Amino acid sequence: MVTDEVKLPVMESFYTLQGEGFHAGKAAYFIRLGGCDVGCVWCDVKESWDASLHTEFSIEEIVHQANKYAGRMAVITGGEPLMYNLNALTLALKQAGFQTNIETSGVYAMSGVWDWVCFSPKKFKVPHKSIYSIANELKVIVYNKSDFAFAEKYANVVREDCILLLQPEWSKQSQMLPVIIDYVKENPKWRVSLQTHKFMDIP
Repeated sequence: MVTDEVKLPVMESFYTLQGEGFHAGKAAYFIRLGGCDVGCVWCDVKESWDASLHTEFSIEEIVHQANKYAGRMAVITGGEPLMYNLNALTLALKQAGFQTNIETSGVYAMSGVWDWVCFSPKKFKVPHKSIYSIANELKVIVYNKSDFAFAEKYANVVREDCILLLQPEWSKQSQMLPVIIDYVKENPKWRVSLQTHKFMDIP
């Protein structure tokens, strides 16, 4: 049984559609944890970096909020969610009938019980090797052309059935998307991922 002793800093939580990656278009309850030390220069949620700015909630409180909505897919994101041990949170979510998904740069050892692991490595901090064998999806953000070599580096270490996605960084969308399209046509093991929630103007 989960107790109130476990608390996590939650920057925000909201019910929307998953906007990107393999599960794009599905109803999802997002739990964005505060705290990140990866330091991506183009991060669009830099306000999540300082965990001390965000209220801590018990596992019960987090799951109670999630249960208010019809969707049964919970996406844990950040910040960098693996800064925390997520065993208790994911077990409680699964007991409540949720599919547990995580979006992570993988820079900390894995914790939690997951139905789907989206691994999105960043150049700013090296991933922990524990993620390579369990990533269901490798999503690489393409900011410039050198990111293709970076993407291939990690495509070579994840398992063979891992889905490979290239996603343009939003501010470089018009510049990099045509380059990504050409790259995928030449390297069809990859797919294109878009931030469809931004086109739809939803959270």
